Amino acid sequence: MTYINNLDDVGEGDLAAVGGKGVGLGGLRRAGVPVPDGFVLTTEAYTAFVDANHLAARIRELAMLGPQAAMPDYQQASERIRTLFTGGTMPAEVAAELDAAYRSLGDGGPTVAVRSSATAEDLATASFAGQQDSYLNVHGAEALAAAVTGCWASLWTARAMSYRAREGIGPESVRLAVVVQRMVSADAAGVMFTANPANGRRDQIVVSAAWGLGESVVSGTVTPDNIVVDAESGHVLSRRTADKDTMTVYAEQGTREQPVPPERRRQPVLDDRDAAALAGYGAQIGEHFAAPQDIEWARTGDGFFFLQSRPITALPEPAAEPPDSWAVPYRNGLYFRASIVEQLPDPLSPLFADMIDGSVSRSLSALMAEVLGSNTIRETDVGLTTVNGYAYYFYRNWAMVRLMARTLPAVGALVRGKEHLGITGWREFSHPRYERVVADWSAKPIPELSGEELLQGVQSLLDACTVYYTAVQSVIPTAATSELSFRAFYSKVVRRKEDPPAVTFLLGFDSEPIRAEKSLYDLASWARGVPGLAPELLGAPATALADAQRSGSPPAGFDDALWRQWQPRFQAHLDRFGHAVYNLDFVHPVPADDPSPLLETVKFYLRGQGQDPYERQRMSAARREDHTSRIAARLGRTRRAAAFFRLLRWAQKAAPIREDALADVGLAWPLIRRMLLELGQRLAVAAVIAEPADVFWLRHRELVSAVDFGLAAPRTREVREDQGVPEPPGTSPVAITGADRPVRADAVEKRKMLWRGQLKAAAPQMLPESRLMDRAFGSMMPARTQQAGGTIKGIGASPGRVSASAQVLEGPEDFARMTPGDVLVARITTPAWTPLFAMASAVVTDVGGPLSHSSIVAREYGIPAVLGTGVATQRIASGEQIHVDGDAGTVTIEHPAAT
Repeated sequence: MTYINNLDDVGEGDLAAVGGKGVGLGGLRRAGVPVPDGFVLTTEAYTAFVDANHLAARIRELAMLGPQAAMPDYQQASERIRTLFTGGTMPAEVAAELDAAYRSLGDGGPTVAVRSSATAEDLATASFAGQQDSYLNVHGAEALAAAVTGCWASLWTARAMSYRAREGIGPESVRLAVVVQRMVSADAAGVMFTANPANGRRDQIVVSAAWGLGESVVSGTVTPDNIVVDAESGHVLSRRTADKDTMTVYAEQGTREQPVPPERRRQPVLDDRDAAALAGYGAQIGEHFAAPQDIEWARTGDGFFFLQSRPITALPEPAAEPPDSWAVPYRNGLYFRASIVEQLPDPLSPLFADMIDGSVSRSLSALMAEVLGSNTIRETDVGLTTVNGYAYYFYRNWAMVRLMARTLPAVGALVRGKEHLGITGWREFSHPRYERVVADWSAKPIPELSGEELLQGVQSLLDACTVYYTAVQSVIPTAATSELSFRAFYSKVVRRKEDPPAVTFLLGFDSEPIRAEKSLYDLASWARGVPGLAPELLGAPATALADAQRSGSPPAGFDDALWRQWQPRFQAHLDRFGHAVYNLDFVHPVPADDPSPLLETVKFYLRGQGQDPYERQRMSAARREDHTSRIAARLGRTRRAAAFFRLLRWAQKAAPIREDALADVGLAWPLIRRMLLELGQRLAVAAVIAEPADVFWLRHRELVSAVDFGLAAPRTREVREDQGVPEPPGTSPVAITGADRPVRADAVEKRKMLWRGQLKAAAPQMLPESRLMDRAFGSMMPARTQQAGGTIKGIGASPGRVSASAQVLEGPEDFARMTPGDVLVARITTPAWTPLFAMASAVVTDVGGPLSHSSIVAREYGIPAVLGTGVATQRIASGEQIHVDGDAGTVTIEHPAAT
């Protein structure tokens, strides 16, 4: 048996023999870039050493630590395993091949670098970087053999074992090869990323450079120069030259640290020409591997050499630079985020922005015409526009003056209600009409509709939602006014020191988010009573259960009979509540599309965690009635009593309706998304876009043009079946044909990149920004964007104090990270976030106020809430211990997150 592979002979399929580092070096050689000569001592040599010294059973015994093992346990096991290796003897045949290969490198045995190359290393999904040992400046056969044994033993360092345990890789499945290469006399070295790890840009190459050997950069003992280069042109986009006080150099054996000469500390390691040349090699390497690479390089008098290449893991999607200016599209107007941020907290996707603009303008104009009179506001005086992608309500200056002058009459008109406005109009007209339109379009066979019919359906559903949202806009101020009026009267006229806060009298009522929570609790309670079902649900990942729910087939290993009982019951929940939107922009899936977050909540209840929502509601209602009776007895038959109960009944009636109305805004969204994705699939087949979901990143005019050109024609059922692809309800299989690259692919990618950059921005609540605007309207705005100091201030929306670990969530894709007892920190929450409140010990948001969804639900759950901080998601990191004071409206960071 041979235990040696030359680097030139290593291919992509040799991972099991040469490990991740060996495969990377073989790829570099094939890419045609300079790589120091060397070879790989294969994993068979490692196995031969373990077998010859009878180590396998003992290693397995020491390495099989339980899931609760702490780092000291790993360290103790590592020390014992290393002793086994250092006490072992290298088999003679392995030693002979190693010595021969070493001497073949020339000079009778040159100075070499000896590096570990594990089979679970340098993978696209997990890099395992730095988990095993390397030895530099090794000279002589005896020193080489010792270095190889040290590399083998380093497969069992404490950090390597704990890392593999977290990644779910068992100790029996890993082996280690060793790379041996001639050392290069580097005067400078560093690391190069062929994509920018800060913003995900694939067209930017990032270089870190320091004097001496690259170990100082990799180990972090020096702050290197940082250079960003345009991948195509080689132009240096930016550079930061560091004060490099330390460098790694050769010692007699190994390496040592020494000070950088003073005149070189602040001198750039690479000039622009060298940076461009290095980036050129990086582009060549990235193209060869067809994936962004993390590359170690060194520079000698003979030029650049490349010592390692591995895939970049956890690379973010490409993002443009966040906007730094907020120029408004129309002058002589005022722009407010206001309540729209509760439904649209993020930048808008292009298609949604185009389609919603006119709908909202018509909605606002219709609402104001109803409550203020038809001649008060013109349609062009109000609307919804975007600034840097973010939605803003727009009011012309003079229109805002008229609105403010008519505020009290407007509120009175809304309270009295009209045909389709106010609570009565919402219940009896707007909501039933919206349901009818959705039902009518749901009855149509989506795959068989023409492109024109699908576009018509989307627009009809969106217009129906606009009419509905007009009614919701009339319910919200009615509910807010009722609660504020009751609070003010109770606090100033009725309340005594020993009396509870006003919110006590408004708790314990049903609303749609609470009914959805009860439904999930009922599902868990039922599943617990079906023999064998609870373990099946708890044992399957939520993502697998969600995929199975869509396909109708059980997850792998799930009992088929139990699945047939579970699937229709969970589907009934989705049919009733699956339209609750996390974000009104239809680019984002609703629970009906991706029920993973709901399944995590079901698992939460199945594990016996959380509070029984029925019991919580019963206790709240009992406290409410008890205190109401006491107030009634104290007030007797007085005018104060009559006013108290009139305002109380009004607030108790109106507050839950607000949540009901908001919860059904997305009633049409599952159907709209199905229609748009059907169009997207047809356009993907026609090579207009790369994948169906890219339809959301088209402009509306582009989509209309594609339909007009016949690129979204329906396919017959026979054609769909002939393609042999399973067809979920309302979808069609995709097979991209025609052009090598879809027609709109580049435009779509640029729009996504721009959106990701905009997402990092903190959108001002008012525009144009000025002290005058802040003085006039600042008190009405739900968020503060500038805060400094250790305590973050917001609005105390639900009383109580809690110290707990923070969990910062951007959206439903992060819901699985939430653990019981965490403080939920988010930009905003909508009714679709309600299941998380059952797990949370407190809630903190960037946006919101005492009458927003977050505050209403937090009070129902009896947990503290601080809203409208403006900066919580930027200032707080997941894992940090924070103190939430819902009475004072403050959040204090007590302990930083663990590294």
